[in-house]
Amino acid sequence: MADTIDHSDLDHEGIARALEEDIIFGRLAPGARLTEDSLLSRFPVTRHFVRQALVQLEQMGIVVRERNKGAMVRTLTPDEVRQIYEVRELVQRQAALMIPLPAPQALIDELLDIHREHGEHIESGFLRGVHETNDRFHLKLFGACGNKYLVQTIELYMRYSLPVRANSMADRAALDISHSQHRLMIDMLGGRDNWLLAQLCVDHLQPSKRRYIGLVDAG
Repeated sequence: MADTIDHSDLDHEGIARALEEDIIFGRLAPGARLTEDSLLSRFPVTRHFVRQALVQLEQMGIVVRERNKGAMVRTLTPDEVRQIYEVRELVQRQAALMIPLPAPQALIDELLDIHREHGEHIESGFLRGVHETNDRFHLKLFGACGNKYLVQTIELYMRYSLPVRANSMADRAALDISHSQHRLMIDMLGGRDNWLLAQLCVDHLQPSKRRYIGLVDAG
């Protein structure tokens, strides 16, 4: 698949976005090396921009840089995945428990709009759109808890788990299940059962985690 990024006026953020897409959609596998020279041959920019892009990706948690070894796409061990998801489960459960129910109709309407867009991207196979609307949905949902620091933690661990989540991006059946669970979450916002909503938010995390760990163990 060709790059979807316009290279005509690139800065370090544009390079980071292009590489993030490659990682999300499997064009760059976990452990793949990202040398400055190879990136310079791909992007018409200075070495300074390439280095800034690698720093940005490292801060996002999807690239690791080692002294005298350069940068590579982050690889997660099964134990690291379990630990990351233990934190995700804790913070997302807590956020769901804190959402005032029934939720305002304005929030429900906004989530329905995002949900509709998410479904359209699944149908058209636009994976960048699927990824972005998925993240928007969850951050909007958990943002209703009213604790910005909790939401920032959720967003941080969403980034840490990107290699895990990206692994299911090309699986249409997995996307359809995720999409249907989003709709259930919206429906629950009209009720009063925070515990049921919180459990669904935790259950929603499990398929990607199990799939990634299974693939690593099998490899």
